[in-house]
Amino acid sequence: MRSRELTLAAALAVALVATTVAVPALVEARPAFAVPVHEGGDDATFDSPGSEDWDEAPAATLHLSSAESGLPNASSTSVEEVDLQAVRADERLYLKLSWADATRDTSTAEVREFADAVAVQLPVNESARPPITMGAADNPVNVWFWRADGTHEELLAGGAGTTSPMGGTLENASRYENGTWEVVLSRDTAGDGANRTAIPDEEDLDLAVAVWNGSNGERSGHKAASDWYYLELSGGPQGPPYELLLWAVAGAAIVITTLVTVEGVRRTRGEA
Repeated sequence: MRSRELTLAAALAVALVATTVAVPALVEARPAFAVPVHEGGDDATFDSPGSEDWDEAPAATLHLSSAESGLPNASSTSVEEVDLQAVRADERLYLKLSWADATRDTSTAEVREFADAVAVQLPVNESARPPITMGAADNPVNVWFWRADGTHEELLAGGAGTTSPMGGTLENASRYENGTWEVVLSRDTAGDGANRTAIPDEEDLDLAVAVWNGSNGERSGHKAASDWYYLELSGGPQGPPYELLLWAVAGAAIVITTLVTVEGVRRTRGEA
């Protein structure tokens, strides 16, 4: 009898260890790459990065690393993360990107001058995730591009070095304050025209971001880029309730394991 109780206690202890390791991983599995999408009200305005209505939109932090490139010093990038807020309102998708940059680089007038820039990459077709490196010929991406010299455009890409302008309704606004860039890019949700990404109503949408720091010589393929993240357009489980449920299960496992272990020890001592 003593042996069975000790074996049970040992098994539950192992389960406890497995739970404490696995649960945090499960908690991060979905929210880690999710960007929540805020539904804007009728009276809210999101065209300007300084609008107070952005305070209602939760932000996700996207981690960046040097993109693969054959350019000199391509592995040397300075921006490590960007905060992204997403809002759907008035049949438009608004994206606000914020990142720290100690220098405000806005000129490309000289040969060795490069302007700060940011880009958002969206797949044209969600049935198969495109390569992160600007898509492929048979699986293209749309790129929303902004540069601090005043350039902004929507591009089509089917692989690195294949971008072409699309025209369209991409709008932008930006400001630089206290060493931080804030850029708002927006476009209508309809995918009018060939190879233009339609913003779905009830399906998640993959998204990746790239940032260039001009004073660091970053341009073209020399950039800091994220992995694929996704916009939570489906209204699926959000972070806090999802985490609360999993941690509740872990807490119950801890309590049960503790009680059984204590009871096993008590009985063992009583039989001794």
